[in-house]
Amino acid sequence: MKLKVKKGATVQVITGSDKGKKGSVLAVDAKNMKVKVQGVKVQTHYDKKDGLLKKEGFIDYSNVKLVEAAAKEKKTSKKATKSKSA
Repeated sequence: MKLKVKKGATVQVITGSDKGKKGSVLAVDAKNMKVKVQGVKVQTHYDKKDGLLKKEGFIDYSNVKLVEAAAKEKKTSKKATKSKSA
C-alpha cells in the first residue's frame, strides 16, 4: 500500500499519549506502515559509547494526519534546445 506521508512532511498526531503534537517525519517504514515523527514517542536508549540517548520511536501510520506535504525538489533538465534556422 502506498503511503501519503513522505519523509520531510509535517504531520499531527491524532491519537495516543502524544495527541495534538506536530512534527516533521524523520523516517517512514512502508512495509510495517509506521512513521517516525520528530518529538513524538521519545524513548531513552542506552549506548555503551555515548551513554543515555533520547530517540524518537515509530508510531502507527493511522495515528497521524498530514498537515503539510513535503516540498518536492524541482528537477531541472539541462537538455540542449535545438534552434531552428530560418
